[in-house]
Amino acid sequence: MGLFDKMKQAAANVSGNQTVTFTFQALPESLAQMQALPEASLDTPFKTAALTVCALCAYGADKNIGLEMLNWLRGPRPMNGQEISFLNDRFRDGKSYIPFSYFVGASPENGYTPRQPFTLLVGSNHTSNVEEGYCKLFIPCGGADSPRPITLRRKGDGQWFLWEQYLMTGIRIPASADPWA
Repeated sequence: MGLFDKMKQAAANVSGNQTVTFTFQALPESLAQMQALPEASLDTPFKTAALTVCALCAYGADKNIGLEMLNWLRGPRPMNGQEISFLNDRFRDGKSYIPFSYFVGASPENGYTPRQPFTLLVGSNHTSNVEEGYCKLFIPCGGADSPRPITLRRKGDGQWFLWEQYLMTGIRIPASADPWA
């Protein structure tokens, strides 16, 4: 890393702007597979955020497996009935493409088919750490104009758990599903 790169990185860290890239050769298909990933240490909020996207992808394929993953990511606070109902509503009518929209290369034009290996960018900004013990991060979405927020909470053991996410909000309809196309 050159001198200017180091200066740019130092300036970004002072202002809170940081982007962490995660690459998955394959997405986990079970809680055991998720827990075997290096990100499963949950020692940074960025890792927990990235695994949340993976869990939402699993939820679209199998609700029980996805729920198991999400509850593990939430730590001592499992999902309640209202939160589960919200997810079920968001996945209704074949919208299992929504969590895939967060991977690099996914767009409405290609039906939210990400490039492989699966790559996620998780970023912070100057508002990310304004509340003690919480971190609000942002994940760019191929179907939205602005990155979507996800909030993580740090527990006493230093692990970061999913607090709330707004990753399942509406995005542009994929070209293959557009009735006006």
